[in-house]
Amino acid sequence: QVQLVESGGGLVQAGGSLRLSCTASGSINSINNIDWLRQAPGKQRELVAGTSRDGRTIIGDSVKGRFTVSRDNAINTAYLQMNSLKPEDTAIYLCAAADSDAAPYEYWGQGTQVTVSS
Repeated sequence: QVQLVESGGGLVQAGGSLRLSCTASGSINSINNIDWLRQAPGKQRELVAGTSRDGRTIIGDSVKGRFTVSRDNAINTAYLQMNSLKPEDTAIYLCAAADSDAAPYEYWGQGTQVTVSS
């Protein structure tokens, strides 16, 4: 079993920044990918960014140029740095883990709320 715990959400004005963290514990050797997704009311869940154990990253088109993703394998933590935040970035942000690019997510964090005011 793997546990994922997110932190770092909150309320920020448009144009501001936040950094989210996702720390994994438990059977972490089974994890290759840690991704960030978001869920806004009335919208489909969206993949925001992802990172793999070997350092590959992906960034969603809607946040490209504003968000970056990174990972520190030594402390089993993935980060989502969010800059130039917009009101449409308001959502619950969740991290999820899988053992490969093609595998379904096996583990989910509890989510952290990000609210961007205009």
